[in-house]
Amino acid sequence: MTANSLALILTKDFDQMMNQNDLLYKIAFTQLNGIGPIRARRILKILDNPADFFTMKIKELHQLTSIPLAQLERTDRNSALLRAQTQLPYFDNADLSYHFITDPTYPIKLRHCPDAPIGLFYRGNSPFWNSSRLIAIVGSRQQTDYGKNIVAEFISNLPENIVIVSGLARGIDATAHQICLDQNRMTMGVLGHGIDKIYPAQNRTLAQQLLANGGLISEFLVGTKPDKMNFPMRNRIIAGLSDAVVVIESKKNGGSLITAQLANDYNREVFAFPGQVFNSESAGCHQLIQNQQAHLITNTQEFIDQMDWTNKSQIAKAENYPYKNTTQQHIIKSFQCRSTWTIDELVIAIKLPVAEVSVNLFELELSGVLENLGGNRYRLPL
Repeated sequence: MTANSLALILTKDFDQMMNQNDLLYKIAFTQLNGIGPIRARRILKILDNPADFFTMKIKELHQLTSIPLAQLERTDRNSALLRAQTQLPYFDNADLSYHFITDPTYPIKLRHCPDAPIGLFYRGNSPFWNSSRLIAIVGSRQQTDYGKNIVAEFISNLPENIVIVSGLARGIDATAHQICLDQNRMTMGVLGHGIDKIYPAQNRTLAQQLLANGGLISEFLVGTKPDKMNFPMRNRIIAGLSDAVVVIESKKNGGSLITAQLANDYNREVFAFPGQVFNSESAGCHQLIQNQQAHLITNTQEFIDQMDWTNKSQIAKAENYPYKNTTQQHIIKSFQCRSTWTIDELVIAIKLPVAEVSVNLFELELSGVLENLGGNRYRLPL
């Protein structure tokens, strides 16, 4: 073995060790006693790195954060690190990743919610929550044929680039995921337990299929059981990830109403399909509509129109932009058939060099014609 080969191996081992340490401290930070999401974010604005919370002395932390010494002692940093250490072996699986709230890969829309989870476990394809329009579809576990038909009709008429988020529960949630899979649409399931478990058990096959055409999300440590208290917490992730929440069948006390309320709190649009007036499975939808907590819709086009997702106004504005060259025209025309593009995708589609596409994308972004979503992905401004 040459000296260069040995140096390369040592460098890789060192990088892997550093990545493991970074992951350890991020997960441990979410496990501190008495530190909820809101306080955690305040601390992260003060500290350079979550690792600092564990490596600094308690008195130093007190001086920096103004948190009382007794409360800092009760955070039990050692126990948090031990719990985090148990999670590291699971990341040997290539499809498992962790996204901390300060990471660029963390969901942008969710980050804007004040009580967003500090970290998320994700299994599946590379996360696509920052590059697409996301709709949450939620509803009754005791779905009727009427509700099932609405889900099928609603999803079937959506533009292909829209992603569906739901809670992988039985009933409306499972139907929404399954229809997305049948139509080769991207869909994500948000779990109220560890990402290694699937509840209810009848949805295990469905969950496995989601890994190939979407992903699974959880804020809970691997191994966490599906306790009842976890599911309202899960609902805030569903609402926070989404641009809009659509309720399809819900009882007056259904969990879907919690998701709808959270969505309203996060300034998301909420929609509900009406049902028969004597049907208890639609009573929650009627309540949302009556209390002006949701828009009444009866078909997909009404939803698209109210969300102004036709792209007509954006495309018209872009077409009136004084293009400097034909490359910029080709780029904008591409957004008439798809709402988001990466640089690599555009290079292939319009058959031009990377450097030329990149320069013109940058100019269009500076002019406000295009919006950079991060990860070299662009869209017309909403």
